[in-house]
Amino acid sequence: MTTGWNETVRLDAVRKEYGRGAESVVALGGVSLAFPRGGFTAVMGPSGSGKSTFLHCAAGLDRPTSGSVWLDGQDLAKLSETELTKLRRDRVGFVFQAFNLLPALTVQQNVVLPLQLARKRVDKRLVADMLAHVGLADRRKHLPGQLSGGQQQRVAIARALVTRPAVVFADEPTGALDTRTAADVLGLLRQSVSGGLTVVMVTHDPVAAAHADRVVFLADGQVADEVQRPSAEAVAERMTHLGAWAAQRRVAVGGA
Repeated sequence: MTTGWNETVRLDAVRKEYGRGAESVVALGGVSLAFPRGGFTAVMGPSGSGKSTFLHCAAGLDRPTSGSVWLDGQDLAKLSETELTKLRRDRVGFVFQAFNLLPALTVQQNVVLPLQLARKRVDKRLVADMLAHVGLADRRKHLPGQLSGGQQQRVAIARALVTRPAVVFADEPTGALDTRTAADVLGLLRQSVSGGLTVVMVTHDPVAAAHADRVVFLADGQVADEVQRPSAEAVAERMTHLGAWAAQRRVAVGGA
């Protein structure tokens, strides 16, 4: 199976186990999900639900035990480590809770770093447009230490977007930000989606998740639920039921 023309990422029956035999731990138990082009999906779940493992497998940072992952039309299982590294570099952007900026480089230098590592020509106009897009055109010569947390996350978003990726994976991108700054950062991701980018965001925050087109809920390594056009209230309500869903499933599996 391949990804459809309107899908950027697809997981088919993805299973990930750590360890072997009686000591093995199933982090993902056969997850199947598709992420459309120009879509914004939030992924939520309690601690230990498999969110981080899902993100690592979907982004090609880790290989699943079984099942398949397609990213931008390519079957990741058929790629060598070198080919996988190139695909991530060229077609995937990452935004994390920790901004991961290099403190000795200016804002502009941090943003163009992915292009330089890929030995690509730096289009100064593109970089200028990207800095303007995130509201930092007048801070391009500043060092990260001279910026607020929200401004640093804006730099991280510009760095993730500068290679014009097919998908951006965001892992708790607003976790270190205050409410107003978080809303600004989420608004930037929302704007990027309207330009055709796919965004997949792992978050624990119902308010952050409400910026997405849909929310997928994980529990015990399984897709437990999904909400379209979410509100923060609807997301919070579903989250309160996930523990009970997981407990019922464990009883059902144990009694099978």
